[in-house]
Amino acid sequence: MEFQRLVLSDDIEQQIVTHARVCKPHEMCGLLVGEPNSSHVSEFHPCRNAAASAIVYTLDPKDYMRVEQSADDRGLAVLGVVHSHTHTEAYPSATDVAQAPDPLWNYAIVSLKYDPPQLRNYRIVAGEITETAVDTAPTARP
Repeated sequence: MEFQRLVLSDDIEQQIVTHARVCKPHEMCGLLVGEPNSSHVSEFHPCRNAAASAIVYTLDPKDYMRVEQSADDRGLAVLGVVHSHTHTEAYPSATDVAQAPDPLWNYAIVSLKYDPPQLRNYRIVAGEITETAVDTAPTARP
């Protein structure tokens, strides 16, 4: 299954950027949730960076389990992870590539090097990095 883009609302993008700014000077991390086998993000779940570092992130295992269980209970799935680079480009580092656990996941990175922050998305399969488009749309109002 190949996805050419990551789709999320302006509201979710703002949640990601806000979390990145709040966590600075450390890298932030969080999980992207949506319909299984999709690239449409319906939820962003901020998580704790267990590494508490400005140069690496470690997704808190308890946060991961909580989000995965909640998504599964509602017929949703974890679609990927997002983290921040506080002073560098939004491009996967060697550490990011080595940590990429799932070839079906999205690996989104928000760079705080720019104002406004820059959000980019990647697929990482067997160490190979492929950038995909990020499509944002206004938040739907009922």
